[in-house]
Amino acid sequence: MKLTLNGIKEHEAWENAGIQLPGYDVEKISAKAKEAPVWVHFGIGNIFRVFIGGIADGLLEDEILDRGITCVETFDYDVVDKIYEPYDNLGLNVILHGDGTREYKVLGALAEAVKAQSSELAQWNRLKEIFTSKSLQMVSFTITEKGYALHKADGTWFPFVQADIQNGPDKATGAWQFWWQCSTRDIKQANIRSLLYPWTIAPRMVRSFVSLC
Repeated sequence: MKLTLNGIKEHEAWENAGIQLPGYDVEKISAKAKEAPVWVHFGIGNIFRVFIGGIADGLLEDEILDRGITCVETFDYDVVDKIYEPYDNLGLNVILHGDGTREYKVLGALAEAVKAQSSELAQWNRLKEIFTSKSLQMVSFTITEKGYALHKADGTWFPFVQADIQNGPDKATGAWQFWWQCSTRDIKQANIRSLLYPWTIAPRMVRSFVSLC
């Protein structure tokens, strides 16, 4: 048994192990999200995969969603290389119930994993494609309190924030600038802000920005 798209085609082995497989076509909902992304999420660690990914999985099972989530990592790029790509973006959700029993399910709601890394041109250009897509409706976040930190105790910028301001959008590294972009579109610094800039000059659609932590 392997946690890959080919591996989960061996239905009987997974069922014998007591692990539930997605009731939807994982490859289909992933392809649809890549072609026309609707939901982008920043901060794709454990909290996201189990909780938000689990919610999306349920919505897919109920046919409320028709495509997966576009997953974006802004800090630990090894998450994409070592946790997402080797397993075709699949996850294994394990729930420990109060009575000691366990529930296992493969999650297939994570359609694509992208690095918000301006030094990797292919990844950066892919994010720009996503953010200028007319289909995009929602951007959500689980980046914890560190992702929103701007200033040191003395009120000055953290060095990485100052570097993003000085270097401009094409060499951004931080995730904190998202909310700033929402309120001051004329300033175009840093990671998410630099992605949002082409978004602000693209045809305007209905979009939501949601912090989930």
